[in-house]
Order: sequence, then structure tokens, then C-alpha cells
Amino acid sequence: MPESSPQTQYYTLTNFKFTNGDTLPNLKLAYQILNPQNEKIAIVHTCFKGRLSTTLTHASGALRNHKIILIALLGNGESSSPFNTPDFPASIEYMDCVRAQHQLLTQELNIQAVDVMLGFSMGGQITYHWVAMYPDFVSKAVIVCSSARTSRHNFQFLEGPRAGLENARDEESGKLAFGKAYSAWLTSAEWFDEEMYKEMGAQSHEEWDRNVMSSYGDWSGKDLLAMLGMWQRGDITRCVGEGNGDLETALGSIRAKVLLMPCETDQYFRPYVSERERKQLKNATVAVVPSIWGHIVGGGADKKATKWMDDQISSFI
Repeated sequence: MPESSPQTQYYTLTNFKFTNGDTLPNLKLAYQILNPQNEKIAIVHTCFKGRLSTTLTHASGALRNHKIILIALLGNGESSSPFNTPDFPASIEYMDCVRAQHQLLTQELNIQAVDVMLGFSMGGQITYHWVAMYPDFVSKAVIVCSSARTSRHNFQFLEGPRAGLENARDEESGKLAFGKAYSAWLTSAEWFDEEMYKEMGAQSHEEWDRNVMSSYGDWSGKDLLAMLGMWQRGDITRCVGEGNGDLETALGSIRAKVLLMPCETDQYFRPYVSERERKQLKNATVAVVPSIWGHIVGGGADKKATKWMDDQISSFI
């Protein structure tokens, strides 16, 4: 849940060149500043299907003593995206987001170092890309329900929602199909067994199903596909020149202190992957979130787990 509603600001980059070679004359980043009175700097990222207003920021908890720069990913419909930007590239990468954000921070906001960077899901993946691309810029990184490289299993699960959207008779039908194909992956088998959809206000499984399917109504199909593609191609070895595609080498080049927080029941960002990454990072800790809420626990869906995560982040920073 959002912890405040500050004004959304926009920063324009001119003649921005993307990884795929395309150039846009004007690229916009949407962002908000929370707790502006503080000196310590925290960066928080949006996630897949995340807006600035729906992002869990920990602004009144673990990050209450930090000035928080909350930045919308490219493709999310607030920053430049296929829907709101003519001639937007056919594909975008985390590296594009990082380079654009680096310019926002250093040239517009005069920030030369970040105390802590936090992201959930795709927000965690861009955090990983950040600390790989600019290893001396971020002191601490909090990566929630995410990974340094999108797994083959994760890639394949995303092919289901993609197929539903791309093969529908029209976009509205496609978005409903996208939501249906994604729905079972949001939480866990235990969550369904215990009828936890009632905690989200639904009186029945069927009502929850309808709610999930319709929750993509204010999204552009092109935006969803742009972000989904960036997620599927997520891989920090692509932005570490000396790595030659080797993940262990790329992880070993990261200098930031890292807290990895997978959920024990997440179906596609699995805890064993975080444990494997911890062994290859220079300075990392894994704290497995105890919850049956699966992947969406990282966005604040489970209040008890959100408090647990906030405590872990407080101890870490």
C-alpha cells in the first residue's frame, strides 16, 4: 500500500539512445520525492504493473530517515512508454532504465551517491542492474522477490500471459486473458487452500478471479508487453563487460552490501536462487519472507509479512 501521495514530477532526457540502437528525441522519467527533509538518500523502484501510487516504499518505516526518490520504470505508463510516447522502441532493457535514472539523479537532482536502493520483482532486477553497472554509486541494495538473471522457468511462465494478450481478437479481450493466465502465479497453492482471497475483499474464488482479470483495464497492452520483454531478458551479465556471460563473475563484481528477501512460497523467484546468489556476492544476506502470499508479498499484500520485511530492512541499513 502507498504510504504517502507526493506530487509526481517529470524529467526529460533529450536524444536518448536505447540499447537496441533506437533514439528518442525526448524521454521522460516520472518520479516522486518522499521525506524531502532528510539527508540520507534512498532510491525505490516500481515493479511490473506497478505505479508510483501503488509502490511499497517503507517511507514511514525502515526508510523514514531517508529522502526517498521513487522512480517509475520505463514502460509503466507514467514514465515514457509505448502508449504515451510516439515512436517508442520495440524493446527496452533494464540498462536503458538505469542509464536514464543515473542522469536524473546526477544531473537533475545532484545526487552523487545513494545510501540504499530498494526494489521488488522487476524493481529488484533493476536494482541488481544498477549495482552491477555503477558499482560505487550505491552502498546498500535491498532486493525483494527477484533475481540477477531471469530463469528459464520464469521466462516460460511469462509466455502464457504473453500468448493470451498477443493472440486475442482485440486488446480488451487480450488483457483479460493476460490477467487469467497470470493469476495462479501471483500467490501460492497454500494461499488458495486457505481461501486467502477473502483477505482481499473477495467473497469467493470466482469473484477474486474476476477482479484479477479486470485489474489490467487501465493498462495498455503494448506497455504490458514492453515491460514483460524487459523482465524476460533480465540478466546482469549483459552489463558487466568482463563477465562474458558468466553470472558468478558478474555477481562477484558487485561492491554494494546486499539484502536478498525472497518469499518462501514465491513460485518463480525461488529462495534457493537467492541463496546461490548470496554465495557469489561479496557481501550479502538472505532473509526468506515467511508467508503463504507468494510473490505479491513483496508489494505489501500480507500486512504481517510487510512488518517483518520492514524490520529486516531496518536492521540491514
